[in-house]
Amino acid sequence: MHFDARAAKQLQPDQHIMVDGCPGLRLEATATTRTWTYRFKSPVDGRMRQKAIGRWPAMSLGAAVAAWEKLRDVREAGVDPARAHKEEQALKVAKAKQQRAGVYTVRKLADDYLTGHIDKHRKKKGAAEVRRMLDRNLGDLAGQEAATLTRSQAFNFIEGLSSTPVQASSIRTELGAAWDHALDAGRIPEETPNWWRLIMRGKLRSKGKILLGESTGTAKRVLNEKETGELIRWLPNFTNLVDDALTLYLWTCTRGAEIMAMEAHEVTKEADGWWWTVPKAKTKMARHAQATDLRVPLIGRAEAVVLRRLEAHPKGYLFPSTGRYGFVEQKTIGVAVHYRMPYCKTYPELERTRLTVTKWAPHDLRRTGRTMLAAMGCPTEVGEAILGHLQPGIIGVYNLHTYDRERREWLKKLAAKLEQLARRR
Repeated sequence: MHFDARAAKQLQPDQHIMVDGCPGLRLEATATTRTWTYRFKSPVDGRMRQKAIGRWPAMSLGAAVAAWEKLRDVREAGVDPARAHKEEQALKVAKAKQQRAGVYTVRKLADDYLTGHIDKHRKKKGAAEVRRMLDRNLGDLAGQEAATLTRSQAFNFIEGLSSTPVQASSIRTELGAAWDHALDAGRIPEETPNWWRLIMRGKLRSKGKILLGESTGTAKRVLNEKETGELIRWLPNFTNLVDDALTLYLWTCTRGAEIMAMEAHEVTKEADGWWWTVPKAKTKMARHAQATDLRVPLIGRAEAVVLRRLEAHPKGYLFPSTGRYGFVEQKTIGVAVHYRMPYCKTYPELERTRLTVTKWAPHDLRRTGRTMLAAMGCPTEVGEAILGHLQPGIIGVYNLHTYDRERREWLKKLAAKLEQLARRR
């Protein structure tokens, strides 16, 4: 990578040098310093911003490029690196202020909730998301004394987030739980009101996702029979990885997180056929005492996919990855689906076959399968058992039937229905 140290030394104030092959990476000069910076368009608001990386020559070109790559990855993930750094610094200042003052602040209350409850009772990924959400959004509220927080302060804080109602609702819920945790622990006076439980109830409603600049509404997407058959015939246009994952969504009605984390030892041959047993700890229902392992009969294409992957990966994950979890993440499948949509503008210069069935996401296939089961007359309790949902109320306490025979019977009917749709033109 070309870089002229002599030219760098001769830079005049307010001049800069671009680095070939590293868009946005530049060396900027003042009267006394030479600073590596990353100039970029913010993915948050579209404005041009820049983030200082380090001083030259103390930071070499190689070190600057390595730092630039990390910042570029952060930006491509939808985060503004400069804004994130500013928020991180503000958080450090707020924490320092609360430590000096010895006041039990909203920040300290949130930290106690995260470490005392969330880290113990949520899965690692979910706990990290709650922490990120609170760290990123508390802002000036972090330094406020928790016991003296007023209703109007709580209202103004949530109203300030109302442009993203789903996130605002999640933050309000978590702060309400954090206040309860602090009250139970005696960290704030018993008479302290929990305003988060009282403000803006019923007023933070999702507008639905935005597609091509327009809200698609909050209706849940279900593919009709014609679309389902067309999509099944189209699946081979995807890579084998995506094709296999989407096939399992349709043929088993399980969650994407469960599919991608499937391990070889979870698949067994039993008297009535092949089964995949999802350990309770891996299911969404893991925190409920009455939840059990999820039993999934493998039928038709689902059986073929799993056995083929089992042969290739006889130990460990069936969808292995070198990433942080050891298996391909669920979002990878969603991104791959969006990339094939006719309206996707990611890498427009790259040619690829575009989907003919549009405006759906992988999870909609689970919903589609469940809807088809209902249309075929599958009893509600069996359909919900196939999804891995708990029976409601007292029924779930006393009805401990496993529904293994019924799961296999109805997923066999679903597989036959899907094959019929795939042949229909």
